[in-house]
Amino acid sequence: MDCPIQQGVFNLGDFPLQSGQVLAQARLSWKAYGTLSPRRDNVIVYPTSFGAHHGDIEWLIGADRILDPSRWFIVIPDMFGNGLSSSPSNDRGYPELVTAYDNVHAQRRLLAEQFGIERIHCAYGWSMGAQQAYHWAALFPDQVERAVICCGSARTAVHNQVFLDGLRAVLEAAPEHVGHGRFSQKPLAALRAFGRVYAGWALSQDFYREGLHLRAFGAADLESFLAANWSDRFTHRHGSDLRAHLMTWSHSDISANERYRNDLAKALASIEARVLLMPGETDLYFRVADNALELPHLRHGELLPIPSIWGHLAGNPQRNPQDQVFLREAVRRWLAE
Repeated sequence: MDCPIQQGVFNLGDFPLQSGQVLAQARLSWKAYGTLSPRRDNVIVYPTSFGAHHGDIEWLIGADRILDPSRWFIVIPDMFGNGLSSSPSNDRGYPELVTAYDNVHAQRRLLAEQFGIERIHCAYGWSMGAQQAYHWAALFPDQVERAVICCGSARTAVHNQVFLDGLRAVLEAAPEHVGHGRFSQKPLAALRAFGRVYAGWALSQDFYREGLHLRAFGAADLESFLAANWSDRFTHRHGSDLRAHLMTWSHSDISANERYRNDLAKALASIEARVLLMPGETDLYFRVADNALELPHLRHGELLPIPSIWGHLAGNPQRNPQDQVFLREAVRRWLAE
């Protein structure tokens, strides 16, 4: 990547959580791309998604990609629970629930104390990253100019929670599970089953009907596709970290805090940022309908569904050039206006 790059771990000390618990000696891994302008007015915060490290999502940063580091200073904070920042896999005392609220408050400290940043041009995110971007806009309304919510929502829908509960049940059914999301050793069989369950949700019915699981991935048949792309997809992560992220995702709600007291309409109406809602037309768990219900409450919002049969992965189209072009054009317009 042809741009200045910085990387580090920000120490938060004993970090108080929304639950009332404390994340002892909390650490936030981060990576930054590009050059911070003298006025510190070119900042994009780009949080990680489910189970992802910064290296998994940095592919869309580049002069010809969606986020241009020659124009923007892009900071990827690694979400708590992803194995790089404080997580169950590196902290035996990691609490049962660390929320998106907790994550963005830690990220705000990172930007302020590491870089002297008090205001951001845009919060950009996909999936769980989009949930965090939404929290940025709602919790710090006077500090966020724009938000791009790519395949995410302000509150995790009930049907989405059903999906997540099924995944959690797969992990907790493993013989290695010893309770409260901890494992005696890596639950390999459960992680492989977890990946195969995920394959049915991340991509749409139309994606499979059109045979893209074969053409786009060079697979001979369905079993080859699942074996090569999903069976081992999550085996490089810790089961305890994945469960922690499922908990964070399931409880995500921009209004679930003292500021808004579960009044979602109030939380949405309080957002001052210009919000671009980009759901995938065929996403099975972050639905267009969820964003459509949020839109009337936003002061400055636009709903722009991604016209794709790639389901949830339309918002992270590393293998899909057509969706990459759509995202690049839409996001660059939104950042420039």
